Amino acid sequence: MKRRALLLTATALALFPARFRAADANGPPVLRLTRDELSEDPGTGRLTLPAADLPPPAVSAPVIAATDGDPAAARLRAFFARGLAAGLAGVLYDNRDRGHSELPASAFPQMTRVVYGPGLKAQQLDYGLAGAFRFPAITLGNSSTALVRGPEARSQTRLAMTQPGGAARAAADYRANALYTYPEHHDHELFDYFPAAWPYMTTSQGSSYSDQPFLRIQALILGAFRPETRARMEKLGLIAPTVQWVMRRTQNGLRGDAAYMSGSAHPSAFVKEALNPFAAVALASSLGPDEIPPAPRLKVVSEDFSDRAGLASLSERLFDTPAAIARLWRSLAGRREITLSAAGTTDPAGRPLRFHWVLLRGDPDAVTIVPQGASARIILDWQTPRPAPAGFAIKDSPPISSRIDIGLFAEAGRHLSAPAFLSITLPPEVRTYDFAPEGAARLIRVSYDAPARPARYDPALFWWAPWRDDMQYDAGGRLTGWTRSVTAPSIAAARAAGRYRADGSRDGSGDGHPVRYALGPLIDRRGRELGLRG
Repeated sequence: MKRRALLLTATALALFPARFRAADANGPPVLRLTRDELSEDPGTGRLTLPAADLPPPAVSAPVIAATDGDPAAARLRAFFARGLAAGLAGVLYDNRDRGHSELPASAFPQMTRVVYGPGLKAQQLDYGLAGAFRFPAITLGNSSTALVRGPEARSQTRLAMTQPGGAARAAADYRANALYTYPEHHDHELFDYFPAAWPYMTTSQGSSYSDQPFLRIQALILGAFRPETRARMEKLGLIAPTVQWVMRRTQNGLRGDAAYMSGSAHPSAFVKEALNPFAAVALASSLGPDEIPPAPRLKVVSEDFSDRAGLASLSERLFDTPAAIARLWRSLAGRREITLSAAGTTDPAGRPLRFHWVLLRGDPDAVTIVPQGASARIILDWQTPRPAPAGFAIKDSPPISSRIDIGLFAEAGRHLSAPAFLSITLPPEVRTYDFAPEGAARLIRVSYDAPARPARYDPALFWWAPWRDDMQYDAGGRLTGWTRSVTAPSIAAARAAGRYRADGSRDGSGDGHPVRYALGPLIDRRGRELGLRG
């Protein structure tokens, strides 16, 4: 790709002073972006802006609207007046839904608002999921949008989790002091469609405008940090982890460290009723520069999840990032194992660390966590979907979840950290296991016919097939093969039915080669899902 020389020069700044003016005489500062003023990072492809090109911060503007009479606003106003709060001067606000769910300009007058030029809009670079830009400042943003049509319909958060490179970009933004919020929009209602938990962005329960309370509380937290504390966090890339920690730790009804290290404190999508802005401002403002919590970092030491598993021989490794690792259980093995290390975690003040490995979601009788210093060996037995933990202030029944979450919390001083997560998502299959003589889980039967139940799943990650396999073993417990039976009439099912050897080849085929399958346009009974073809 040809790299364009697009750095903004001092001469250009002098020629285009209007770029730094407020939207109106009394409005907040505005950063007007055009394609010609941005440079492209050759390694990541992100469009970047030098810090020198940011508009002057609005240090003399009110930290929060004078008309905001909420107790949290009054507390922030008082701290700022005494010089105990950093305020929001120099913080960018990046709205990515073209004003559909925009934080009012008058709400936090010090924040600089990003305004995209026509060329960037024409390329859709101002809309939807963040990741195209790297801003040289603390950034608060949102997009009250989702993909709403076809089998790929999903929230922006799930899109980031499932598209190539999406998790890596989200993790990099987290490290670069960027905070974005997106609605779950049907991804977290009767069923939790998210294949992972992560702290990289905030997902609000609901659709359009449900992100607004989260923008507000995060702006309050950012404004309430002490000046010297926030400066140190910004330098270390710890703004986003610390804001996540404050927001999660101060949820209504959450009392004590045990409650914070529970699945209820870390749902896939948060409800606005769980937020406690007054407590969040108090906790943020109490944090000294030597008390900043660490940001846990995970790394896989060993695992039996592989690059090719299941009928379609697809990878079980969805993504590996420092604060979130995600796996898809495709193998027919009834027990899986993975060992993780948190040895790469450091404390900003150099304090000794303690690590807490906690099951946040899943069957406690089917998960064993064996801590080994800064590492943990995690053993998982097959389990069936179950209700997700009920989040704080959740009034309705929690959604059904096919995900297992293990949380890592680092402790230094008097504070626990923001979480890091290991997530394992189960496929939409019904499996029956028993125990072989040596005690290993032995598969007896597996049904791939998800629509027959019906079972919900993400068609970008999993598939279904109109058949069932019944396994056969010899007297010593060794797999000899299986019989594949049709569960729904179709050409694909008829072609697949029959007897198979233990190596996956068909009885009577004579060639001894395993049968291979590929994802294809097999349509379910309602004509809506992707399936598998032989």
